[in-house]
Amino acid sequence: MNDWHKSSYSSTGANCVETREHAVGADVRDTRNRDAGHLSFTSSEWVAALAAEK
Repeated sequence: MNDWHKSSYSSTGANCVETREHAVGADVRDTRNRDAGHLSFTSSEWVAALAAEK
């Protein structure tokens, strides 16, 4: 599985997320509470979420 990648906005000290992409989708977790787990998205859900952010 790929390494986690922190949002570039995270360097400002704001509440941000880390993501990792994999063969069937992507995972997202809180940078301030990494041990709490993560949300998993299928590839189509992840593509839709990224498109909605643009």
